[in-house]
Amino acid sequence: MCYTGLIRRIIPFALTFAVGLFVASFFVSIALPGASWRINRRVNRFHEMQQLRIENDELRQMNRELRMQNEKFRQSLGSDSSDLMDSDAIAPEDFDAHHPPPPPPRKPKQPRLDSLQ
Repeated sequence: MCYTGLIRRIIPFALTFAVGLFVASFFVSIALPGASWRINRRVNRFHEMQQLRIENDELRQMNRELRMQNEKFRQSLGSDSSDLMDSDAIAPEDFDAHHPPPPPPRKPKQPRLDSLQ
């Protein structure tokens, strides 16, 4: 007897839930999502990492080549490379002669005493 109240509440709920799922199945797939999105994400991450490794290797190779070129240029200049670099350097300009300092800011106005009262 005490189960009749429980059954009266569960059966309408179950029927309503089943009808709701049936109607929703026309608009949305009710099936659990598969692991395909996880696989796609892993594949994309793998390709991205592979692309970054290739780019990193290319940058390392370019860095090695540039260092070798720098060494060749230093060797071609010889032991006087520091003298050549100092003589080719541009002398710093005297900026104070070209640009005088800006004028000081104006003194703030004092408030009038009669306007305060």
